[in-house]
Amino acid sequence: MNFIHKNENKNFSSSQDNLSHLKNEVKFEGEKILEAIIFASKEPVSINDLKKSCPFIEDINESLKNLTDVYRNRAVNLVKIKNTYAFRTLPYYSNYITQTIEKKVKLSKAAKETLAVIAYHQPVTRTEIEDIRGVSLYKGLMDTLLETKWVNIGPRRDTPGMPVTYVTTNDFLDHFGLHTVKDLPNFKELREAGFLTDFKDEEFEI
Repeated sequence: MNFIHKNENKNFSSSQDNLSHLKNEVKFEGEKILEAIIFASKEPVSINDLKKSCPFIEDINESLKNLTDVYRNRAVNLVKIKNTYAFRTLPYYSNYITQTIEKKVKLSKAAKETLAVIAYHQPVTRTEIEDIRGVSLYKGLMDTLLETKWVNIGPRRDTPGMPVTYVTTNDFLDHFGLHTVKDLPNFKELREAGFLTDFKDEEFEI
């Protein structure tokens, strides 16, 4: 007589389905927690911080990708800024937002040019900036840029005197809507924006 344990097979299949369903629920719950953390943060959240907050998420990159896809066609997008994530409103809908918080920074012509030099040549020393611009930096210019939080002090150059270098920050990328420095505009766009005047194209190639 042939005994086939149909019920046992059915139970096993049912258990597998329940386990798969449970894993999906845990995964979805993890994505909701990530969503809440990023939404509540005033600043872009780094992947390392998200991993520390959500150690139970097996593949945080996959979860972040899923969240990014969810918001892809929404008025608010989940965007990656270098190694951080933040929710940002699409520029198209900015005109409909009546209450905004703007970071008002008034930069002189020299400050704009210096910022552009740092962005395209980072890490770059003060002397290198002066060589590229062809003029000495006036007192307080670098302090002004550091106060904007768009520029930070980078690693020291391994040359006599060990001069400090300057680099742009994630705040710089975030403010100008860039994911990485590779997304920086070309020379023509910089000139039209008033950041550059007397420079050659090759001085601002990435």
